[in-house]
Amino acid sequence: MLLALLAAAVLAQDPAAVTVVRAARVLDVSSGRMTANGAVVVRNGRISAVNPASAPADATVIDLGNVTLLPGFIDLHTHLISEISAASFIQVVTSTEADGAFSSVPNARKTVMAGFTTVRDFGGDITVALGKAVDRGIVTGPRIIPSRNPLGITGGHCDVTGFAPGILEGGPEDGVADGVDEVVKAVRYQIKHGAQVIKTCATAGVLSLEGPVGAQQYSEEELRAMVDEAARHGVRVAAHAHGAAGIKAAIRAGVTTIEHGSEIDDEALALMKERGTWLVPTTYLVDRINLPVLPPPIRAKAELILPIARKNLEHAIASGVRIAFGTDAGVYPHGENAGEFAVYVKLGMTPLRALQTATIFAAEALGKTDRGDIAVGKLADLIAVEGNPLEDITATQRVRWVMQGGKVLK
Repeated sequence: MLLALLAAAVLAQDPAAVTVVRAARVLDVSSGRMTANGAVVVRNGRISAVNPASAPADATVIDLGNVTLLPGFIDLHTHLISEISAASFIQVVTSTEADGAFSSVPNARKTVMAGFTTVRDFGGDITVALGKAVDRGIVTGPRIIPSRNPLGITGGHCDVTGFAPGILEGGPEDGVADGVDEVVKAVRYQIKHGAQVIKTCATAGVLSLEGPVGAQQYSEEELRAMVDEAARHGVRVAAHAHGAAGIKAAIRAGVTTIEHGSEIDDEALALMKERGTWLVPTTYLVDRINLPVLPPPIRAKAELILPIARKNLEHAIASGVRIAFGTDAGVYPHGENAGEFAVYVKLGMTPLRALQTATIFAAEALGKTDRGDIAVGKLADLIAVEGNPLEDITATQRVRWVMQGGKVLK
């Protein structure tokens, strides 16, 4: 059995080959239907049949045994170029983009091996290039939807603060933009150089040295200009937003996702439901952030806001607002992304709903119709987990096998 599986895995490295993947359980995440002893046919990197009556005669068969087959997971909020440490807050002046590029490669590998075959990453030029390297097969990692440089006000959360005047001063090309005209230029520049999503800091944040966590930074007028310009290029906007006022301004401006949403209130939740805005909670980090390495002012902000964020997420889940999966990977160790699922379930989601946040819901938030489900025509991004995640959501942390575009990675 083991030799047959290994041989099949080697043959499956050719994405053009016809492969039948068998598993004790195959989950349809859209309906919640679990098929026993199911099978998926993969041809030219895509799914060509699900649970067919018979397998193609020329197919290579991979029998995974007692596992559950799922669509590859999607994480909408990652930072592949780094991982938080005591040096994080000066690395921007002590390291180069080349250092970040080398760091991003093992982080990307850890992420895809954890079952996350697509991520939306906020990491500057490095992850634009990393995404291209993954697409070309040079690097093993998730498919990357990059933002390039995030947009923020001068001295805000998306600017680099804490250094002497003249050090790392940025402009619209770097994402530091004030007023409608500069915001529009900044959006155009990020898209020109590879951004497939625009990230903005609508409010202040935790891991920076500027003011209160929830303070609104961009005006609604600036945010609307950003959203409108991005939309002209077919690009969506993700808004980092902790405070309620900034959250509501971003929602009214038309952003697709609210990242974090720590101080979200009932008015904001109602607006999100009315507009169809997604909440990307990034809550696993509450349990895993390394507080002792943070500078005292930043640690104080974290200890203040993170319990509030967790409580408000529980309320948001109960409210029925649309939630899509995102973790802020890099604030906690890369490869632990699936820890987010268990927190969602603990706070009131069903296991199926939690799985949907990282599959069909995340794909919808991305505007991607080619992934997020085990269905004919979708990308053959498949993973197998030990156990049944509908009965034990922590099964998502036990990924035993990964296929991306018809190629077996793990």
